[in-house]
Order: sequence, then structure tokens, then C-alpha cells
Amino acid sequence: MPVKKNNDKKPAKSKAKKADATAGKATSKKTVLKNFPIVGLGASAGGLKALNSFFARVAPNSGMAFIVVIHLTPHQPSLMAELLQKTTLIPVETAKDDQCIEPDHIYVIPPSKEISVYYGKIQLLDMVEKKVSLPIDAFFRSLARDQGTRAVAIILSGTGTDGTLGINEIKVHNGLVLVQTEDSADYDGMPKSAINSGMVDMILYPEQMPQKLTRHFAHHMTAFKEKASVITDKNARLDKIFAVLRAQVGHDFSQYKLNTLLRRISRRMSLNQIEDHDQYIRFLRKNPAEVDALFRELLIGVTGFFRDPESFEILKTKVLPTLLDRIPEDGTFRAWIPGCSTGEEVYSLAIAIREVFDKNPKRINVQLFGTDIDTLAIDRARVGLYPAGISVDVSKERLKRFFTKEGDSFYIRKEIRDRAVFSVQDLIKDPPFSKLHLLCCRNLLIYLNSQTQKKLLPLFHYTLRPEGVLMLGSSETIGRYSNLYDVLDKKWKIFKRLEIPENLRPQIDFPNGFIKVDVGTATGLPVVTDEPKTNISMITQKAVLDQFAPTALLVDAWGNILYVQGRTGKYLETPSGLPTNNILDMVRPGLRIELSSALRTAKSSKEPQIRRKVNVKTNGDVQLINLHVRPQQSPKELAGRFLVVFKDIENIPVKGTKPHNRENREPDNARIMELEKELKSTRESHQITVEELESSNEELKTTNEELQSSNEELQSTNEELESSKEELQSLNEELQTVNAELQSKVEELSTAHDDMRNLLNSTEIATIFVDNHLRIKRFTPKATTIINLIPTDIGRPLQHMVSNLTCKNLLFDLNAVLENLTPKEAEVQTTAGGWYKMRIIPYRTTDNRIDGAVLTFSAIKEQKRAQKILKLSKNDMQQAWQLVRNVFDMNSDPMVVLDAEGKPVIANTAFARVTKIDESNMQGTDVFDILNGLFGKTDLKSKLKDAALNRKNFKIEVDPITRSDKLKKYLINGMIIQTKDNQPYRILLQFIKMC
Repeated sequence: MPVKKNNDKKPAKSKAKKADATAGKATSKKTVLKNFPIVGLGASAGGLKALNSFFARVAPNSGMAFIVVIHLTPHQPSLMAELLQKTTLIPVETAKDDQCIEPDHIYVIPPSKEISVYYGKIQLLDMVEKKVSLPIDAFFRSLARDQGTRAVAIILSGTGTDGTLGINEIKVHNGLVLVQTEDSADYDGMPKSAINSGMVDMILYPEQMPQKLTRHFAHHMTAFKEKASVITDKNARLDKIFAVLRAQVGHDFSQYKLNTLLRRISRRMSLNQIEDHDQYIRFLRKNPAEVDALFRELLIGVTGFFRDPESFEILKTKVLPTLLDRIPEDGTFRAWIPGCSTGEEVYSLAIAIREVFDKNPKRINVQLFGTDIDTLAIDRARVGLYPAGISVDVSKERLKRFFTKEGDSFYIRKEIRDRAVFSVQDLIKDPPFSKLHLLCCRNLLIYLNSQTQKKLLPLFHYTLRPEGVLMLGSSETIGRYSNLYDVLDKKWKIFKRLEIPENLRPQIDFPNGFIKVDVGTATGLPVVTDEPKTNISMITQKAVLDQFAPTALLVDAWGNILYVQGRTGKYLETPSGLPTNNILDMVRPGLRIELSSALRTAKSSKEPQIRRKVNVKTNGDVQLINLHVRPQQSPKELAGRFLVVFKDIENIPVKGTKPHNRENREPDNARIMELEKELKSTRESHQITVEELESSNEELKTTNEELQSSNEELQSTNEELESSKEELQSLNEELQTVNAELQSKVEELSTAHDDMRNLLNSTEIATIFVDNHLRIKRFTPKATTIINLIPTDIGRPLQHMVSNLTCKNLLFDLNAVLENLTPKEAEVQTTAGGWYKMRIIPYRTTDNRIDGAVLTFSAIKEQKRAQKILKLSKNDMQQAWQLVRNVFDMNSDPMVVLDAEGKPVIANTAFARVTKIDESNMQGTDVFDILNGLFGKTDLKSKLKDAALNRKNFKIEVDPITRSDKLKKYLINGMIIQTKDNQPYRILLQFIKMC
């Protein structure tokens, strides 16, 4: 069974759940995360070329966001954003603090800053002045913890090792890691360091990466649960994968937790664009490299120097000094760190021990055994070479004392490296180390199933010395084996081994292989083996106890047997039924009452108790014994225990008696006295038993009453909880309803907002919203042609803006409207000659509160032009009208033009003279009444009506009533004047005098 350790604080699954739960609560207060990948690109020297090659192949609508982190010169302006913009259509900008990350955007780190991601937003931090700056590592760590499976880390050309530790976090959170090929990188330091870490998913040329990213996320598993259900329904498929792995790499993964295996296998299938598990099994059998890749995937673990620093501080100040004090001079301290990965925790423990010796010097040998199933990890641990990123976890003092700087890496010094022995070991399959003072197994058990955990915890107990220390991860527990360990630190799961009787120890399933401690190139330190030595003192003591000591048992306060000395067959027997370890259940007849009474009395009085001449029935006979029960106060390991001793009394016959002659036997006074004394003792014992029984009954009654009262209280509490549950359910339903309503309202408001925005844009009416302090709240695009505005001007005062209007009283008008709450309209002109109708109205909220003003500018250039034309046309018409009147006046015959109702439109002076009507009062006069008065014998109105109805010109001869002008007749010529649409019409009448 292979085991790979992850020294993270929490298991991947629990951590992901908690992270997802914490993220869900936090995002409700901050920003709702959007489901799109975020790609982090780390580069250094030579990185611009690689970045250009990468972004030249990225589609503008890829749906991914990109954050570029490069090593920039502090306090110097950067042109990286402008340079990248030349090679891509995707918007490129310098990252801003608290900026929301959007898909299809590229963000570039600014100089003198470190960048991190928190709930989908960019957080910029001032770069701390320190010797080693590792912005890529810091960014990858934050990206992994914030985005999880949506995180992608890409390492491009650059020197040093920045990014190597960061991709470990990306892998632990199931993100994707891509690295540029060494041959294509101008500087291969960063790619080479990442590849050597074994955490890389794909090694590609920069121009190949965009296509791989697109395929990966397009082909990503829709849901982990769906994949899990597919496999769990057919366990044979998973067993086949285990078989392929064991055949090639020699390790069995069947005892791993199923969810961990499924998640890792699904990820490898996604990377290879394989959905069918049978197809993936065939792919594994045909591609040994994929088997190795899957093996590495299952071994993903994050470790580091002094991970969880507080736990190492507890270990250094409270645990190690006690352990080391118990070891004599020239003795050996032995510690085992299984699942050590690349050795950081082993060396951290060695440094902590060295620092303890600095305060308490002592000549003690130290042996630290670090084991793991990953050969590559063990090889790296033996070398002791780590990237510069460890400076984040290791203080400057420790770096200076325990490490040697070599280029961009740190070497462990020889004095620390020589204390550690590294070997490849399978924790389940290979034998363990033994006689250990410390076993540090942090965050290893969380990846194993419960059966394997139950197998390992007793094994760990066996490997430790008396009072040895077991240290587990903060998310691990000893479970049901609390009788094997005592808690030293609850938070950091530090336990001390307890001594228990051999018959109470759980059965240990020892591995059947042989441990391979390969110390060849590691340290050269000889492995100390414990040779069995003959101890004549112990053998002699055992012989004396077996031959001369009485039968004795060590029991606890409840009568459970902890240790047995001598033969107990005459006093104890195993009852029928389930096996028991309680002495009161095993005593022979006649001994139970006395032993129970003595134990109770000794427990309450803390004084030794003796019961003399107790009759014990043994195989049809009676054996007299003296029963001793002694409370133990020292040594401290036996405190609270009781020593029960059985001493036999020999039955000596009285001198002078003849046991075979009953007739001659006389009463023996001594025997009678003895029997009377025994009877008295029995009565006293019986009375004591009765009193204790009555006392116990009273106590039981009291306890029963208390239990009944507690039960009633619990029932009442349960009823209250049920009622509260119902209320909460009802409240939850109400909240769901309100939430649905609010959601609907939000959608309506969003739609209304979109409609209003489109309406304002479509009307091409320039609109500007200002608050009560004349600060700009928003504006339409058309407004920028009147007042010079840009998007960043929102929030700035309007008086700071440059206006294109010729009028200078805009601010005065705004203040007047806000003061008087009276709308104002005016026609204004721009410097370019454009005319607008300006309207200023107060901005009223739904609660009738004034919150600023609204300025609208409607273009009226066409109206102005029409007004000008209309003015010119009016002058022309007046001139034409005057010309017509002059023509009319030149004619001596009376002439008049009538409308459809018979009202004069225009008449000449001769007509006015004949009708005796003032020319200024001509319009609106009923001409027919006047004409009928002049020509009374003729119904002129009817004739004109018929002529107009038939649309024909006419001539009428009429006689005037008056003959003053000596005329006999008038000839009236009527001409119908037609319009374009024949309505309305005009009638021209000409009165010609006839002699």
C-alpha cells in the first residue's frame, strides 16, 4: 500500500469543502465569483518573447482571463502592457487594486507591487524590501487558494526558481500547470526548476499552450460527482486501474480514500481528453508514461519548512526537551517521519532539535528516519537542495546558520543533513522502525481509508518507546484508540504513548516485507540495532515471584484486571457467556462479596483492607484465604490502582483428636470459638453488605430521580427545538419567497436599466446627471460633444469640466433650479455653431427627495433653419400680396375674391366704393347681404352656390336697385379658382358696367 504525505494543514477534500463553504459566505458580502478560468503567467528574463508567442495565438473570445507576473525593476515605469497590446486583440491593461477580473482581458503586474487574487478581485500589495523577491510564487499560491480547479499556472522563460513552490499549491488544488520547453526558452532557469519539481502537467512551446488550454477547459469534466458515480457503479474499472499501476510501479493504491483517487484519475482523463474509463484503461496499458504520470498525480503533496510554525514551536518548547532529558549521555534519540516527501519536515525537525541543544547542551546522538514511496522525492531529500522560495518559510537567521546559498538555491548544511536517513518505504507493506522516541506522521492518514487507519494506529503504538510521542496532522485523530495514547496538545494532535496490559492491546497486523534503509549516499551514518541482552536480575526476580510470591492482581477502580502475577485458578474462573476482564465477574463462590466490599472500602478510605479466613469454594472443596486489597499511591504510574493479593491458610488439625473416630471425639472449645468468631465476622460482613446495599439503593433512587428530571428537561428542550425547527423552516420558506421576489425585481430593474440606457442612447439627446453638489453621476455618449467628458470624470465636479457652449451661465442656472426647484429651458449654441434646446429639471427620487439635477440638450439646428426659411418666405408673400392688390386696384371694374363661405379674401378699391365698405373691414364681411341689397331682384347667392358646386365659370346679368349711376345693368363674370387638391376653392367676381 503506497502512502504519500501531504503536510498541508487540512485534507484536500475537507479543505476544499471548507474553502468552498467559506468562499460561499464571503462572496455574499463581496463579489459573486464568475465561473471562468484565470491563467497566471510567470516570466522573467526573456519572457517578453515567450509572452508575445503565447498571446499571438489566444483567441479574443477564449473566455479566460490572463494575469501576467514578471520581474520588473522597482520604481521604474513599465511598457509591458503597451508591448503586449501590439500582438493581441485582447484588451491589455496594468492591474489596478481591487479590480474585478473579467474574462477576455489581460492584466499586467505594475512595478514595485506584488499581486494576489481574493474572491475574483486583484489585490496589489507593496513589495516588501527583502533580499529575495518571489512575486510569482506568492501569486500562484493566492490564485490556487482562490480559484481551485479554475486556476492555471504557466511558467515561461526566466532565471532563478521563482514559481516552483507556487505550482505545488496549484497542483494540490487540482489546477493545471504548463511549462515552456527548456530548448525554446531564452533562459531555462525557471522552466528547468519547475520541471524538476515533478509537478508539471504539460511541457509545451508557448505558441502551443493556448490551444491546449482551450481544449482542456472545453473537454473538462462537467461534474466530479458524475464521474465518481460512473466508476463506483463499476468497481471493476477502478480495480483494473489499480492492477495496471501495481504491475508497472509496484504499489497498491486500493487502500487510498476513494474520493481522492477518483478526483486524481478524472483529472488525468481530462488532460488527455478521454471521457470513457474503459478507453482510459486501454490508454494506460499502451502508454507506460501515462502510468508514471498517474502515479505522480496520486502522490501530489505539499510540504515545506516549518509548516504550521506554531506546531513546531510547541514541539521545540514542550515536547522535545522532555524527550531529550530522559535520554542518558551518549544515548540515541530516534524519530521517524513517514511520508516525508522531499524532506523539508525532516530537516525542520533536525533544526528544531539543534536549537533545543543550544539551550540545553547534551551529548546525544540523533537519528531521524524519513521515508516515502516516491523515489524521486527521496532522491531530492537526500541532496538537500531547495529553491530560493523557502525564504518565505525560513527566517533569515535560520537561512544563514543552517543553509548554504548556491546560486538561486539553498543547500542544507552537512551538520543537519547528517542527522537524517532517507529511504524508500511503503508504510503498509514494509516493516516499521521501532523503539522510537518520536513519530511525526502529519496529514498522512487523511488520504487512507478507515480500515487502514485502524491498522496503523496500533502499529504506531508498538513502534514507540514507553512515553514516546506521536504527532499527527491537525485534521487527524486517534479515533477509538484513546486508551493507547494520552493527549499532550489537543490543537496540534500531539499524543504520548500509554502503557497498557498486554491482554488489552489490540492485535497488530505487522507488515510482512523487509525494510530497505538505503543510507548509501545519504549520510553514511550507521544504523544502530538493538541487540537482545540477558538480564540476570530480571530473570532472578521472575523466578522468586513465580515460586514464593502469593497470587496477586492489579486492578483499576472498577475492578478491571490490568496485570496478573501467579496462578489464579483457585480464585478466579472464566464465566460462561461473553468474555470479561472484570475481577468481580470471575471470582469463585464465597469470594465475591468480600472482594467487592474490600474494593469499595479501599476506594473510599484510601486505606488497605484485609478480609481474613474467607471461604473460597474450589472444585468441591473449601479453601481458607486471607484477602488483601491495597490502594497504590506510588509510583505515579500505578496511582489510582489497587493490588489484590490472595494468601492461602493451611487447615491444621488439633492435637489429640482422632479424625477417624467420631464416637470418641470431644467438643473442641477452640474450634467452637473459631466458628463463633467466623460467624460473628460473617454477620458483621453481612450487616455491612446490607448497609452498603441500602446506601446504594438510596443513591440509585437519587440518581434515578435526577435522571428522570434530566429526561423531562431533555424532553422539554427537544420540544422547544422541534418548535424552533418548525419556525426556522417557516422562516426559511418566507426568506425563499422574498428572495425570489427580490430576484425577480432585480431582473426587472436590470431590464428597465438596459431599456433606459438604450432609450437615452437611441434618442441622441445629450443627458447629464449631477448630484446636489454638481458632481457628475452619469452621462450619455452624446453629452461628450457638448461638454468634454470621459468615463473617469464620474464623481468630479461639473465646474472642472471644459464646456463647448457659448453661454457662461450654465452653473448659475443649475444652482437656480436646485434652489427654486423650477425647471428651466433655454436655447444654447456651441462654439462649433450647433444649436441645442437646454432643459434643466430637478432629479427626484422615488421617495420625492431632490438628489441633484438632470440636464438635457436636444438638437434644434433644423428648427432654426426652418424658422429662417419661414421668415424669408413670409416677406416674399407680403410682397406678392401687395403686388396682387396693386393689380386689383389698377382695374376700374369692381373685383372681389370670395372663399368657399362667401367671405371676401381680397377686393379692389372700386368694389369698396360700390359696396361702400372700408377696405380695412372687408375681410369677414358677409358680401352676399350687401350684394343682395344692391341687386335685390337677383338671388345672387344661390347662383354663385350652384356655380361653385358645378365647378364652372359663369356670367350673370343683374339690374341694380338704385339707378343713381344711370346704369341699367351689370355683367358679373364669375371664375372658379381651383387648388391642387381642389379644396378649398376661391371665386373671382368681376362687375362690368353695361350701358
